[in-house]
Amino acid sequence: MHTDWIWGLCGGLMIGLAGSVYLLWNGRIMGASGILGGLIDGQGRDTANERLAFLGGTVAIPAVLALFTPGVSTHLTGNVAVVVLAGLLVGIGTRIANGCTSGHGVCGISRLSLRGIVATVFYILSGGLVMAVLRHLLEIV
Repeated sequence: MHTDWIWGLCGGLMIGLAGSVYLLWNGRIMGASGILGGLIDGQGRDTANERLAFLGGTVAIPAVLALFTPGVSTHLTGNVAVVVLAGLLVGIGTRIANGCTSGHGVCGISRLSLRGIVATVFYILSGGLVMAVLRHLLEIV
C-alpha cells in the first residue's frame, strides 16, 4: 500500500498542533515568515529567544527525522538557480502578502480569517500557474 498520504497527514497534524500551541501559549499567530522577519528587521528583539527556538526546531526536527527514515525523497530540483529564484520569490511574496503558508494558510484559515483565506487561494493558484508554466511550457523544472 502506498503510504505517502500517511506522512502528509502526520505532518499536517503536527503543523496544526504546533500552530494551536503557539497561539495558546504566546497569543500570537505562528507565521514562519513573520517570526524570521522579526529577527531580521529587529522588531522581534524582545522575543528573539522564542523566535530562534522556533526556527531552530523548524530546521533541526526534519534533520533528526531524516536520520530515522533513510531514502526519503524530497523531489527537489537539482537546478540551484531555480531553487535560489524560488526562495527569493517566496520571500518577496510573503512580504507583499504580510504572511506565509503557516500564518495565512494554517492559522488564518483555521480562524476563518477572510484575509488568510484570500491570501491562501491566491498563493495556491499562483504556485500552480508558475509550476504549469515552468514544467510544461518552458520545461525548466
